[in-house]
Amino acid sequence: MDSKKLAQLCRDFADNRKAEDIVVLDVRKISSITDYFVIVSGTSEPHLRAIVDEITDRLREDHGIRPRATDGNIRASWQVMDFFDVIVHIMRKDIREHYDLEGLWGDAPRLEAKVKAAPKASKASKVKAAKTPAKPKAKAAAKKKTAAK
Repeated sequence: MDSKKLAQLCRDFADNRKAEDIVVLDVRKISSITDYFVIVSGTSEPHLRAIVDEITDRLREDHGIRPRATDGNIRASWQVMDFFDVIVHIMRKDIREHYDLEGLWGDAPRLEAKVKAAPKASKASKVKAAKTPAKPKAKAAAKKKTAAK
């Protein structure tokens, strides 16, 4: 798999777990370390863990890819996963602001995310919504039944 596709997958998997401020930096022209940095934020230890697990599990299960190395931990609020051509940084927002990797690598162009189309409501949910009575009518009908007794 090429490094750009891997970076996009890491971004998408992080987005699956509602990672915040997802940025992919293309550092190929300014670094010999890696091709892309994926930088994401989480709001808490469980959120960070969910993001890390989603990326590692999906890459392993769907593509047979495992990180070559990991560093840091969730309790330290910053975990790094090294996939050789892509390095993923998952960190809490305050840690991210402190280290400012985007500023440090400010010359790197950003890889823009593909715009996702809004999911369409299924036909079944539209039918159900049409058949469900409005609440005020249901309350009025219940009052009439009670009054009739």
